[in-house]
Amino acid sequence: MNGIRAITIFVRAATLGSLRGAAVDQGISPQAASHAVMQLEKELGVRLFHRTTRKLSLTEEGQRLCDSVQPALAILSSALGDARRSKEEVGGRLRVSAPRALGLPVLWPYFEEFQKRHQSVQLEVQFDDQFTDLVTDRFDVGFRGGPPPSGGSIARRLVPIQLIVCASPEYIEHNGAPRTIEELAQHRCTGYRRANTGKLAQWQFQIGDEIVYRDVPAALCVNDTEMETQAVLSGLGIGQLGSFNAATHIRSGRLVPLLTQHVTEHGMIYIYYGHRTEQSLRVKTFIDFMVERMAGNRSFFLDQAELRTSRPQRERRRRTIKSIVPLGDGLTDGESR
Repeated sequence: MNGIRAITIFVRAATLGSLRGAAVDQGISPQAASHAVMQLEKELGVRLFHRTTRKLSLTEEGQRLCDSVQPALAILSSALGDARRSKEEVGGRLRVSAPRALGLPVLWPYFEEFQKRHQSVQLEVQFDDQFTDLVTDRFDVGFRGGPPPSGGSIARRLVPIQLIVCASPEYIEHNGAPRTIEELAQHRCTGYRRANTGKLAQWQFQIGDEIVYRDVPAALCVNDTEMETQAVLSGLGIGQLGSFNAATHIRSGRLVPLLTQHVTEHGMIYIYYGHRTEQSLRVKTFIDFMVERMAGNRSFFLDQAELRTSRPQRERRRRTIKSIVPLGDGLTDGESR
């Protein structure tokens, strides 16, 4: 940087015909300007200026240097200006990485909203089930589900991931619902094959203070969480789904949570990034935007009260109410004056 500064002072002095004028232009003392040019001449081993008490003019070597460096300085000045503006303007390329499982059901609607709000940002999204090293892979922001990411990045919790055993009302009507973990073996179940390992994911259950893992045979196996959710919605089997896929369907009654006493919390959804002091305004704006919309967002998980109130219980209550036949005098069966 000292070399660049000395060359800049030299070019300004040559343009203005005065070291004093170059000093004022650069906001430094005349002595500092003169010293910088003398150091540059010493480094190059040539004189750049003819100096008299009244006049400053370029030597032949100085003229050649000035002609050569002026275009490069203009490019450098423009690049530095762009870098400074990135701290002041929400614009430029923004590279984001996330697992496929979180892509469409969780993140994409917010990505669309951000892009509509900040159209000067060129959003580049890569869905990848491998962990993304932001520095090595040159990404600005990453998302991750499960344990917190390592590698020196800053990670912020957004929402918990629950693993909930679910079935459609139609499946339960035709096949019944398992009352224990062991009874799952008597049912058609879906399976999820991990994209990064190729292995069938074990089901997880909370039993007391422990989390236990079970190999549940899959009548239907997929490598995409949305496809598995759709299979369960279609009544093809019972599945253990992530709450970010299942919560909305459970609340609407399209899915029924089962074995709710054994629901586990499988880590969190995290947003992670480098140190904020080194970030452009577009990156900071994106991080704040996503945290504001996702942190603690109840759309993606169920509380304990919702898990306890399962659909089979509601159905039983409805059948009980329907079985009470109104009597002609305005009383219901079982009431007396």
